[in-house]
Amino acid sequence: MSKIKDGSIKLDDTFSVSENAWRKGGAATGGSTMFLSIGDNVSVENIIKGIVIQSGNDACIVVAENISGSEEDFAELMNKTASELGLKHSSFANSTGLPHPDQKMSMEDLAILSRHIIKEFPDLYHYFKEKEFVYNNIKQGNRNPLLYTMSGADGLKTGHTEEAGFCLAASAVKGDRRLIEVMSGMNSNKERSEESERLMSWGFREFQNYKLFTKGQTVASSKVWYGKDKTVDLTIASDVIKTVKNNQKDEIKATAEFDEPIKAPIKAGDVIGTLKIETEGQNALKIPLIAASDVQKVGLWGRFWANVKFFIFGAK
Repeated sequence: MSKIKDGSIKLDDTFSVSENAWRKGGAATGGSTMFLSIGDNVSVENIIKGIVIQSGNDACIVVAENISGSEEDFAELMNKTASELGLKHSSFANSTGLPHPDQKMSMEDLAILSRHIIKEFPDLYHYFKEKEFVYNNIKQGNRNPLLYTMSGADGLKTGHTEEAGFCLAASAVKGDRRLIEVMSGMNSNKERSEESERLMSWGFREFQNYKLFTKGQTVASSKVWYGKDKTVDLTIASDVIKTVKNNQKDEIKATAEFDEPIKAPIKAGDVIGTLKIETEGQNALKIPLIAASDVQKVGLWGRFWANVKFFIFGAK
């Protein structure tokens, strides 16, 4: 999807199917397949559908070989990309997700990756909500249970191995809210279906988004040293929206953390400190505090008197 976005690959480009991709990703392995044939030249768009709708292991290997030459080299590219995305608990050894000692992902990393796909590839994300796809005259349905039971569900991907159980990375939208859920270890397709809907419904019901601060709002004010202005307002560059449980909305704690006085000159937008948002049971949210305006430095005489006042009266 990154290569489609930057124009180096187009949806109507074709990828060739090798015997290796057919053999390792075909139905004979017992995994999910797109039912590709050796020698096929398949459009990139159909390959995407074969992966996200049909869970085609063969399609995953085709992508790896056509982009990097081999699945092993593609796994290295996956690891490099994972590092760039901040996936701290993931390592890749193949393109399919099939069992391998060096193939692991955490639930948190899957959630981060899901959010990245949704945010960065809006023109391609729609494939994840398509319910069926036909290739080689074989029609297969999307295995994501939420697409059939929950209004607003639009992705993302199921998975299943003996070790991980029945898994799902899913997302749904209601009004102006989007939730992402990730689960693994379900014992059956039925349990995955029931638990995914229960968890997503709970999230929409029990949590809300609360706007705590507005872009440009003055959060604090700091004393200035050697400045033509004695103080500078501290603000934030964007709205601060926090998702919390309904019964915790009155327990949100916001603290402005910065060292003062701040030495002039100061430019509007300079990072001065941190706005720390704390909610019980969640990691603290840290937002940069920035200067709302320029503060020019006083001249030599002004700095002299500032030093005199400091020695006589101290910092005030």
